[in-house]
Amino acid sequence: MPRRAPTLVALAALAAGVATAPPAAAAGPDPGKQPVAIGTGGAVATVDPDATRIGLEVLAAGGNAADAAVAAAAALGVSEPYSAGVGGGGFFVYHDAATGTVSSIDGRETAPQAMGPDAFLDEAGAPLPFQEAVQSGLSVGVPGTPLTWERALAEFGTRSLAEVLEGPTRLAEDGFVVDETFRQQTAENEEKFRRFDASAQLWLPGGALPEVGSVFRNPDLVRTYEVLAAEGAGAFATGQLADDVVRTAQDPPEAPGAAAVRGGLLAAADLAAYDAPLREPTRIDYRGLEVYGMAPPSSGGSTVGEALNVLERFPLGSLSDVDALHVYLEASAVAFADRNAYVGDPATTEVPLAELLSDGFAAERACAVDPARAAARPVPAGTPDGAYDPCPAPVGATVGGGSEGPSTTHLTVADAEGNIASYTLTIEQTGGSGITVPGRGFILNNELTDFTFAAADPAQPEPNLPGPGKRPRSSMAPTIVLDDGAPVLALGSPGGATIITTVLQTLVGRLDRNADLGEAIAAPRASSRNGATTDAEPAFLEAYGADLTARGHAFAEVAEIGAATGVEFLPGGLLLAAAEPQRRGGGSAGVVRDVLVEGGAG
Repeated sequence: MPRRAPTLVALAALAAGVATAPPAAAAGPDPGKQPVAIGTGGAVATVDPDATRIGLEVLAAGGNAADAAVAAAAALGVSEPYSAGVGGGGFFVYHDAATGTVSSIDGRETAPQAMGPDAFLDEAGAPLPFQEAVQSGLSVGVPGTPLTWERALAEFGTRSLAEVLEGPTRLAEDGFVVDETFRQQTAENEEKFRRFDASAQLWLPGGALPEVGSVFRNPDLVRTYEVLAAEGAGAFATGQLADDVVRTAQDPPEAPGAAAVRGGLLAAADLAAYDAPLREPTRIDYRGLEVYGMAPPSSGGSTVGEALNVLERFPLGSLSDVDALHVYLEASAVAFADRNAYVGDPATTEVPLAELLSDGFAAERACAVDPARAAARPVPAGTPDGAYDPCPAPVGATVGGGSEGPSTTHLTVADAEGNIASYTLTIEQTGGSGITVPGRGFILNNELTDFTFAAADPAQPEPNLPGPGKRPRSSMAPTIVLDDGAPVLALGSPGGATIITTVLQTLVGRLDRNADLGEAIAAPRASSRNGATTDAEPAFLEAYGADLTARGHAFAEVAEIGAATGVEFLPGGLLLAAAEPQRRGGGSAGVVRDVLVEGGAG
């Protein structure tokens, strides 16, 4: 197995002897927007400095990775409310150091029992316009985040929900400082928010965009967190809070003079029946490492895993940058072809997960990757049936991928004992459905628009159509990597379907291309999802666009892709937390005891 190169700055810290720096009296300095931190006692990486700080405070006070992850997630519900919150859902992957096991919680939202496969079709049988579906009660699934938090603490944590909500509740009460990213996201959603009275009142204080540098407080969310602290996640199953969610989804409260929107199908019984089950995570072995991810209804674990299995057939460590990126893009397209054709809610769709992640299927699918030339898009799906030939002709279906919003958020936490939480949570689009529950301080998700509205080819099975109680397919890909059971790193990203390629490209950069984790996260990205064009950031096109275009790739320029966070275990008991240096305004990485700051190194 090619050994991962230790981070150079970590080596400098070790050489300076700062690994034995004395413990800090508190959680350490405010991590602010620093993209990389190295130290001991635990590590947190999120998109937001307040969320990272609150997670670190929990670790410094003796909480473990699960406790800190829930606290940081609840803080993001305050300071990043357009990407996450109690009105949404997500996937929680956890490494328990004491048992050596990796587990996962499926907190994905579910469709109402009244939802059928034609839910997003109009009276003529045509798919609804996407934004019309988003900005409606029809898009709202049963929120899964509150029960995910409660289950994560019960299964893995050492603190109660009431205890870990103390810091986030104070943040909602005291407020956070508005930055340019929050103002910009509000501006992008202003028209949507003005359609709904409670949204306009909360997110447009005084009828205007919040000013950069002002303090944004959310007293309604304070009261919601107080209800959760007192009653637990059951408050979202029955009672006044649950009734408020149902009433708002069924009949969204439009602002005076605003056009009417479609009501939803969510019922009280749907909330009462919701569960966030434990699921067996996906696992593949990649160059001697164990890579764990989220199983369906997320397609993250299966698609990242299949792509890695394909890439293992190529010597990525010795290829040129262009050769390695070409193979990465081709493997991504192949894996997305299979994801689109076969992955859906396992309760209603027979997902051939073991075969999708098998070495035999990967060897067969690797035949679709020409090291010198891009394949015509879309690449047909393979046939994961257990009967594999060296290089068969492709005979599988070509199925569309549906629509997913570019929002969501991801946090990564590790503690001193080696417990790891890799947690991706979302309300789907930036700003979700746009519908704020009156008096409650949070936005309802539009997660059900992740369903495929109509099959692209009625003759081909479509695993992701709406259905009663069904969970829409997701691309969230919280990932944990171990080496013979010992923790190596964990990561994840927001970004809709680009989550998968962001995680995959970062893993390739770190494990194959000898980049530091911070460098792998910061590297310019491209996302090949088996469409006619590959999304690519300007810096990627500047560096590699001409060479890859000459090989048959077609690119569409996008401003940015993903916003990853990660934690890596370094030699000498050190932890490295890494976040984006620029994307989404930059992320926030922190450690409980920062050896570089306290030891005077670097």
